[in-house]
Order: sequence, then structure tokens, then C-alpha cells
Amino acid sequence: QVQLVESGGGLVQAGGSLKLTCTASTIFTIRDMGWYCQAPGKQRALVASISSGDSTNYADAVKGRFTVSRDNAKNTVYLQMNSLKPEDTAVYYCNADVNSRNYWGQGTQVTVSS
Repeated sequence: QVQLVESGGGLVQAGGSLKLTCTASTIFTIRDMGWYCQAPGKQRALVASISSGDSTNYADAVKGRFTVSRDNAKNTVYLQMNSLKPEDTAVYYCNADVNSRNYWGQGTQVTVSS
């Protein structure tokens, strides 16, 4: 069983920054890791992903503001969020592909006030 533990969410004013961290407990190789967000009344959507070879992919809305990175030795993925906007408010979920199975974290709330 793979567990993903997230931290770093919170309340921040528009223009501020937050850094999310997610650590996976597994002995197996992790392929892609990433972050998704879900706002009230909306579907969960990709924010950013990063492969085991550090190739990254971003949603258009966050390009230039968010940076995804990972530390393979620690099974950890990060999301640095800068220039936050009220529309970034959502629950952010960590995702990891382990042995071709997707695992999800419990989610962490990010709230951006105007």
C-alpha cells in the first residue's frame, strides 16, 4: 500500500507564495508524480506533473507562476506556487504513478484571498 502525505497548504493573500510538499511511502520506483486541484463545483484537474527524468508539464493557467520539482531519493514532489491568485483557491492533491497504479494524497486546502 502506497501512502502520499501532503503538507504546505494554507491561507495567503493574492500575490503571495506557498510551497506544497508530498512524500510517498513506497519501496517501488515512482514514475510520474504530480499535483491536481479541485475547486468547489469543478472537476479535479492537472496543475503540474514531473516524470522520473524531470520532464515537466503545466496547466496553462499556472505556467510561469508555479514550479514542480522532485527529490527521487526522498520520494518527494514539491509545488512552488508564486504570484497566487484568488482563482487558484482549491484543494490540491498529490498523485503518484507506482508500478502503473495511481495513488492520491488526502488533499491540502489552498485559499487565496483578494
